[in-house]
Amino acid sequence: MTAPRDVVVHPDAEVLAAATAARLLTALVDAQCHRSPVHLVLTGGTVGIKVLEHVAQSPVRAAVDWSGVHVWWGDERFLPDGHADRNETQARAALLDALGDELPAAHLHPMAPPSEATPTPEASAAAYAAELAAFATPEGSGSSVPAFDVLLLGMGPDGHVASLFPGHPALTVADASTVGVHGSPKPPPERVSLTFEAIRRAREVWVVAAGAEKAAAVASALASAPVEVTPAAGALGTTRTLWLLDVAATGALDLPESAPPA
Repeated sequence: MTAPRDVVVHPDAEVLAAATAARLLTALVDAQCHRSPVHLVLTGGTVGIKVLEHVAQSPVRAAVDWSGVHVWWGDERFLPDGHADRNETQARAALLDALGDELPAAHLHPMAPPSEATPTPEASAAAYAAELAAFATPEGSGSSVPAFDVLLLGMGPDGHVASLFPGHPALTVADASTVGVHGSPKPPPERVSLTFEAIRRAREVWVVAAGAEKAAAVASALASAPVEVTPAAGALGTTRTLWLLDVAATGALDLPESAPPA
């Protein structure tokens, strides 16, 4: 079962990032009132990393019990450990390193880089699937993933989310929580990604998008286009699906004039 989409519009990309950070901190605090641990899935991209920077700078960050948070990633570029283009590297610089001992190292779950143990994206994906399964909960996908509390996703101008690209074979992977990706139309060509099977087990899925270049894909996704055409249309949470946009990204939407940006 999935939730209908809610759309919140902010004036510009900077306000969008700041507001999303505030919303995320509130969501984590609220979730910790009901259960422990909570599971957060991070995304990369310009806005996704800016959100983490705002979290790091917020005084509300102290209200979260980070010792009860597990951090996962929706996808990763299959690049060497510490590479500047890895989502993990950027997230550490933006927020995770600043948390220090507040967030136990064992609660960070990056996707494995190339190594002797994981020489291919498929090997990294398999290792990640095993780690996800080790933290699975009854609400998860047949005990294969945790019930993520918030799963953040950016979206490309082509409508891709995580590393699930239009027309790519990874879109159709079933009965698996992760997939190795080859031939990505966006460099680098090799990646590791959660599948829709895993994404759709999140309690809340938040798609964060900014910029006029995203407008056509936003409109397509919100019109429930086929995932083969606009993968973001398939990003749905079990209790909430939230689209967080700036005004520029709504340019192709038919919004009523009486509904100004939040």
